[in-house]
Amino acid sequence: MSTPQSPLSGAHQPLKGILLIVLATFLFSSHDALSKYLAGIYPIVMVVWARYVVHTLLMAGIFLPRSGLGVLRTRHPLLQAARALCLLGTSFFFTTGLQYIPLAEATSVNFLSPLLVTALSVPLLGERVSRGQWAAVVVGFIGVLIIVHPGGALFTPAVLLPFCSALCFSCYQLLTRHLSRVDSATTSNFFAGLFNTLIVSALVPFFWQWPSPGHALLMLALGTCGMTAHLALTQAFRHAAPALLAPFSYCQIIFAGLLGLVVFGHAPEPSALLGIAVICGSGLAAAWLQSRKG
Repeated sequence: MSTPQSPLSGAHQPLKGILLIVLATFLFSSHDALSKYLAGIYPIVMVVWARYVVHTLLMAGIFLPRSGLGVLRTRHPLLQAARALCLLGTSFFFTTGLQYIPLAEATSVNFLSPLLVTALSVPLLGERVSRGQWAAVVVGFIGVLIIVHPGGALFTPAVLLPFCSALCFSCYQLLTRHLSRVDSATTSNFFAGLFNTLIVSALVPFFWQWPSPGHALLMLALGTCGMTAHLALTQAFRHAAPALLAPFSYCQIIFAGLLGLVVFGHAPEPSALLGIAVICGSGLAAAWLQSRKG
């Protein structure tokens, strides 16, 4: 799922920014589809490990020649570790949830994250939230209830997995917002990737299965999609303001639905489509209210 970034001065190529964020959402959806497919064959720990180790090696190849080990220097290592663990929790909860929840529905529940950030920013950051923003949060949860309505195929405890993923990602975003005041985005992302790679590498020997050559290439593609998506997302916010790009981040749900249909043969039910639309609408409303507030 995409992470909001801070606008940069000189953002002056909105079309380029829009194209980059649409590319990022496609890559994120492709990453999730690969995770769902591979987790149906290999242990989830292996799939998450492949995602982080490839991502971290690519980041090392890009940033270490420029900045050396100084890229890992942080003023708040404990907060960085907590941020990394939140991201790791997001990965495990979401990948596990994909084994029980279709791709589009799981992605839409995960998109509660911006609304949870709004709600959690009050007790954790002391920010003020308007009545309209609170209404958007409530409507977003109503959208989830529509998707997992009683008697529906998704009315199972498994839906809590993408919800827990969204909660972890919300904490990750709040910590990102706090750490952005003292550490660069490169430091935060590289630290999280390396920290999580070390943790999952300690676990993976207990779950290891030798992948076939074809599946090894898919694992390589998994990490490459994740890394490239983050780079495209970062570049998108260099060219356009977040308020303009926010609506296009919801293209990820559209791509998830298309990939779910093409790869896994799943078409969302009408009630699920209604719930997805409600979540998207509430998220867009919250983003619009936040831009007016800013």
